[in-house]
Amino acid sequence: MQDFSVSPREAVASLWRNRSLIYALSKREVVGRYHGSVMGLMWSFFNPLCMLAVYTFVFSVVFQARWNVASESKTEFALMLFAGLIVFNLFADCVTRAPNLVIANTNYVKKVVFPLEVLSFVTMGSAFFHFLVNLSVWLLVYAVLFGEVQVTALLLPIFLAPLVLFILGLVWFLASVGVFLRDVGQFIGVLTSVLMFLSPIFYPITALPEQYRQYLLLNPLTPTIEAVRGLLFMGTVPSLSMLGVYLLAALAFFCMGFAWFQKTRKGFADVL
Repeated sequence: MQDFSVSPREAVASLWRNRSLIYALSKREVVGRYHGSVMGLMWSFFNPLCMLAVYTFVFSVVFQARWNVASESKTEFALMLFAGLIVFNLFADCVTRAPNLVIANTNYVKKVVFPLEVLSFVTMGSAFFHFLVNLSVWLLVYAVLFGEVQVTALLLPIFLAPLVLFILGLVWFLASVGVFLRDVGQFIGVLTSVLMFLSPIFYPITALPEQYRQYLLLNPLTPTIEAVRGLLFMGTVPSLSMLGVYLLAALAFFCMGFAWFQKTRKGFADVL
């Protein structure tokens, strides 16, 4: 039976070696989501624009909510909330699909020689496309309402990298476990919903009593959500020490997730 390398170098090499395949499959995922619709890919732009309009109306007009008690801006809450949701949706889009990733592509396991590890990159590619569309909508609305976009937005890829690495590692792990334990998909669906409310999406982290904030920082989404808001809206650069710690932890998870997937993939064909 073939042995698969568990080295993180192999993950990077596979990404480069199969880049054309990853692009083609990611494009198929994106286009397939809107296959048969009249507006096609325009839905990917219209949906977040519509949701942002709804959030602005509900929270600023109906609830009269303010993100900052010192601010009178009616749209600030909606933009802050939507910025958090952009990050969460990137995470949720990948993680909720992960347990069925290999199961849904059984033909790749049994019938052909296929680099199964690239499925994680394909999932990320599809989700990242929608992330970029949502981000574009956010930046467009911000520019219309407040003028020039914050220059710190250019640093967004740096502070987003740890979350991307963490998600890739988690997708590999869940894709593997999902083959052997089908209940994982149900559990992840519930956990993702819970995590949405345990992340500082609908509220700032400062709204929590100080003794509870340290627990919220254990949430892997919290550093990225706070960083994205700081870079996009407030024009502030988050703590570089926090970025370093988060990056090291994400790299470790990336390596462990890939190693787990490579070690267990030999048993996929027997179960499927």
